[in-house]
Amino acid sequence: MPQRSIRMIVADQELFTLPGKSTVCEAARLMKKHNIGAVMIVDARRLIGIFTERDAVFRVLATKHDPRTTKLTEVMTHNPKTIHPDKVLGHALLMMYEGGFRHVPVVEDGRPLGMISARDALGPELQAFQSALDDREHLREILG
Repeated sequence: MPQRSIRMIVADQELFTLPGKSTVCEAARLMKKHNIGAVMIVDARRLIGIFTERDAVFRVLATKHDPRTTKLTEVMTHNPKTIHPDKVLGHALLMMYEGGFRHVPVVEDGRPLGMISARDALGPELQAFQSALDDREHLREILG
């Protein structure tokens, strides 16, 4: 089970939050701009919910809500499961697997610090894969 610290993973993350009065359209624009799959919803800097790509599809588009006028508080996941930054990545992955979701807000004392996603689990593994591909290409160049 991956033992990387959650705190270490989110240390350099940019925090993406919106107030609950924001619209689905505003959230979608933020998510597109930063290539993220979820945004944390806050009230006075305290986490109150999460809005994900899945929420956009299932709770907005499928139900014919107007994304320009629908407030995030109407369609977000309220009181999402969170993880403390002193846990390890494996714990977050287990939460995602058991809960059937792909994003877990990292929260300490009610305040969001970052977000763990299923993509984070692939970080070092993707780097190792890329390195192996680079090595293979380098060998091809040498051997002609």
